Amino acid sequence: MVQRCQVEVLYFAKSAEIAGVRSETISVPQEIKASQLWKEIETRHPGKDMDDVEEKPKDIIKFTAEKLSVDEVSQLVISPPCGAVSLFVGTTRNNFEGKKVISLEYEAYLPMAENEVRKICSDIRQKWPVTHIAVFHRLGLVPVSEASIIIAVSSAHRAASLEAVSYAIDNLKARVPIWKKEMYEESSSTWKRNKECFWANND
Repeated sequence: MVQRCQVEVLYFAKSAEIAGVRSETISVPQEIKASQLWKEIETRHPGKDMDDVEEKPKDIIKFTAEKLSVDEVSQLVISPPCGAVSLFVGTTRNNFEGKKVISLEYEAYLPMAENEVRKICSDIRQKWPVTHIAVFHRLGLVPVSEASIIIAVSSAHRAASLEAVSYAIDNLKARVPIWKKEMYEESSSTWKRNKECFWANND
């Protein structure tokens, strides 16, 4: 006959959330190994694993003619395990080389633009331990002081999300097919391209 003993198991933090209790006493063989004890604990809480308390990472990408909201985009990446949300907000400024700008107009080739942004998100995940990434870009007319792009990244610690946001905007300007027209007060306008884009020096 196998001798058994009573073992009190204490749960803390995530294990307490998964088990749903702080402690319990279980009967196990006296010569049980640690790995066998762990399996015994798992059988007492069937159907529960780490995914029950952890969120799946999300990449949220949107090109829209609607006005962008910083609050809306930041809320999309907030996550309980994350202690940091880093944001970049690009807005229309009212001047360029001495000319008064009244608005910008954006145009994009959407299939390629969305694909390139997804590649940037994938690159970020290989470089930094981030949770959620949101990239929203406005199309059409964007008046002075309104946002043309909002990038938000959440992570457990600030360094990862800060570096990821910087990487995202730099690479978006270099790789994503987006064009903008500057509309000036004197009824003139000029289509511009980002000087960082990889095709800028191919003329």
